[in-house]
Amino acid sequence: MESTHGGILKASEGQSNPKSPTARLRLPPVGEIHTMPCNPRHGLKDRWLRARQTLTSRLLLSPTRGRTTPTTTGIIASICGWVLLAPSAAHAQTPGAASDDTPPTLSANPTGGAAAGCAPGTDHESFWTRLENSYRSHLAASPDSSAPATRVVGGAEVPESNPPWPYSTWNIGGSPTLGVENLTASALMDAIYCGSRGQRWKDSRVTVYGWLDVGGNLSTSHTPFNYATGTGGNTPGAYAFEPNTLQLDQFTLTTERTPDEVQREHIDWGFRVTGLYGMNYKYTFSDGVFSNQYLDKARHNGFDPVVYYVDLWVPQIAQGMNLRVGRYLSVPDIESQLGPSNLTYTRSLLYTYDPFTQHGVVATLKLNKNWQLQTELSSGNDVAPWVKKEARFTVAGCVIWTSDSGRDGIYPCMNGLNDSHFGWDNIQHAVTTWYHKFDERWHMDTEIWYLWESRVPNANNADGAALLSQRYNDLKFGAPNGAQCPLSTSVTCYAYAWAAVNYINYQIGPKDIVSWRSDFLNDARGQRTGFKTRYYEFDLGYTHWVGDVIELRPELRFEHARDVDAYDNPSALPGHGRHSQFMLAADVILHY
Repeated sequence: MESTHGGILKASEGQSNPKSPTARLRLPPVGEIHTMPCNPRHGLKDRWLRARQTLTSRLLLSPTRGRTTPTTTGIIASICGWVLLAPSAAHAQTPGAASDDTPPTLSANPTGGAAAGCAPGTDHESFWTRLENSYRSHLAASPDSSAPATRVVGGAEVPESNPPWPYSTWNIGGSPTLGVENLTASALMDAIYCGSRGQRWKDSRVTVYGWLDVGGNLSTSHTPFNYATGTGGNTPGAYAFEPNTLQLDQFTLTTERTPDEVQREHIDWGFRVTGLYGMNYKYTFSDGVFSNQYLDKARHNGFDPVVYYVDLWVPQIAQGMNLRVGRYLSVPDIESQLGPSNLTYTRSLLYTYDPFTQHGVVATLKLNKNWQLQTELSSGNDVAPWVKKEARFTVAGCVIWTSDSGRDGIYPCMNGLNDSHFGWDNIQHAVTTWYHKFDERWHMDTEIWYLWESRVPNANNADGAALLSQRYNDLKFGAPNGAQCPLSTSVTCYAYAWAAVNYINYQIGPKDIVSWRSDFLNDARGQRTGFKTRYYEFDLGYTHWVGDVIELRPELRFEHARDVDAYDNPSALPGHGRHSQFMLAADVILHY
């Protein structure tokens, strides 16, 4: 799910997780531009030519030609130059007066030019100077412990601050958080806001942002991941699935407009498009959307347009309704495919083996300060609606309850219900998440699910194996697993699994958090992981922020398969692997 939170990390697709700055940030709120010199001396055409030339020189030159390897700063700055090509947006309608618990609206500069909040006369420098100064400011950013807590409009106090947490409100999927400002603040947008068209950008509510996530691990497993069997390496552990390596996890770019879901005067709209490149595309791709990169070619790194959708905010229905249409992250879950939306670098086993994305329509209706309802129609899990062989009409529904204090959130969902017959990730997924805040330093996140699928071919029966092979004979890699049915004489059977995860989280200080994860998965028919066994996983993770643009996340992880040697086992056959695995892993995330 994406993260519904504030600040520069808003993975919100709704999920959250992506899944806004006024959601109890102890940092400057969105639109409060850090003082810096800005004002391009050149016209848009000149800046385009300069940006293109710089992009070529910084990204395309190789050491074999006697040139230097591009630095991360150079790459980021080059990408930022392309932002200047975006068309100017019309001024947004000014919201009506807000109530006492309404976050402040963005102030307008009627003369255009640099946005309100930039230092006077700072629109006389190049984009690159503004970007450099913006990063200097964000790297030096320090949370303000005296900042008052933000409240959800018509609701409770926002429970956490982001950073250091990856969310500020308890995660929901399929929608922005209703009643809080969901604009994303970033060093890149601050540099844009202080340009010659900065106020227009700010008023348009269009933002451009992303992150570079690089990680690595040292593991007791040694065999490479086997793309043919889907086992080996660090699997069933995920995301860091290749042992003892450094990897590009995610390089993302998002363009979005968030609807103003604080105001209640008029209908508003938004959209989001996020592109992701890196090893993590293995866990985000949807059948029918560039899926041949993995299914036909087993590429190590790949591209996935992980979300693309439009939002419509209709405040006149109850206390407001958000309607989302497109591809979005799966509605429930504590965790997310999007790196910054997670408490730790690696993901739990529970998260790894449930649905990732859907194509469809989600309606989120706020009834009052305590209750929200969600309904969904989709083409199924991780499959595009134009893949006729696999897509099927699927319904889903959720209830969201938040306590008066905001310290508790309970989120039960039936995340997908159809005929349940075997197909591309056609699992029926019943899930509940619970969030509880103990005090200003401690909170807990808990999730449990049960999933099932019927008429699954029996991998231990010749006729069942033939059915499986016949259905997916066009795929070289990544076909769904069959079941290991109780009776070898059964051609098909009912396959199920259940899992639970708990996070105990502690805030050491304004830039540091620690999370302890306890995770259990019972793959009762071996259909999710390829091994019929019970798994236990424990993870101790630490996150440190440098300013509000760099995250450092080391962790220690131990996992154990009780009934079969599932780890370091590329053969997918018992007797060729290990029962346990220990891993030291870490990643670095640079936000832009």
